[in-house]
Amino acid sequence: MVAGIDVVVVTHNSERVIGDLLDSLGPALDGLPARTVVVDNGSTDDTCAVVAQHPDCVLVRSDNRGYAAGINLGVATLEGEGSILVLNPDVRLSPGCVRALMGALEVPGTGIAAPRVLNEDGSLFHSLRREPTLGRALGLGRTGLGFLSETVSDDAVYDAPQVTDWALGAVLLVSRSCHDALGGWDESFFLYSEETDICLRAADLGMVTRYVPAAVCTHIGGASGRSPRIHAMQIVNRVRLYRRRHGAATSWLYLALSVASEVSWLLRGKAESREAIVSLLSPRRRPPELQCSQQMMPI
Repeated sequence: MVAGIDVVVVTHNSERVIGDLLDSLGPALDGLPARTVVVDNGSTDDTCAVVAQHPDCVLVRSDNRGYAAGINLGVATLEGEGSILVLNPDVRLSPGCVRALMGALEVPGTGIAAPRVLNEDGSLFHSLRREPTLGRALGLGRTGLGFLSETVSDDAVYDAPQVTDWALGAVLLVSRSCHDALGGWDESFFLYSEETDICLRAADLGMVTRYVPAAVCTHIGGASGRSPRIHAMQIVNRVRLYRRRHGAATSWLYLALSVASEVSWLLRGKAESREAIVSLLSPRRRPPELQCSQQMMPI
């Protein structure tokens, strides 16, 4: 008997989108057995009421301890043995999406499968990423030198199945063996870089992330902007992740290049970069959720 898929959704004030995601799950599973848990991270809107309209879902109410913590809580709640489908609430899965992802996990050496991601208007979202490097910290890829960009931006690349360093975490199917070997998701990344971390750690153990263009989803929030505070969290966590994987000297250079990149964006009118610069240079002004305000180098 095939172990059922554990579907884990983490919500926070997601009343406008969670219903559509849950409605899309059945066709996406295409008959595969599954159980679904929604971990609500302290919503103050009607998210829980919407989830309650789906009696086949387990609802867990939790304080907001971050996205990774919510995933781990959901996995622990279901206590399953099969693969784990991690979903943002603002995605919609196309029919057969999960079955296609499951097929990719059958390829030897694969630990994580990621789908083709579309924006709400049907355009391609560039969801494939390269491992962070010093050159990519400076943002040189935005000058047109594609190989120096963290984001894979060539549309043609997205037509073929392939191994990627990491992928957008809105939809990821993680094999149970991969999840168990990694000990789950790193909860110190409150928001952002948790998917980078898990994909890179999986690759360290010989379990790659495989992109599956036949599996399609729509990311409702994929084309939207972000607040300055959220942008700061993303940039600080990038530095934190780099430091955990590299030596001190190159990590200080990575931090300096990250500051330079954000300054260049600020000069070009990207207002949210101001808070990122402040957070990089002034530890005590970093978002408190990151819990890295005691020293200059975030770890």
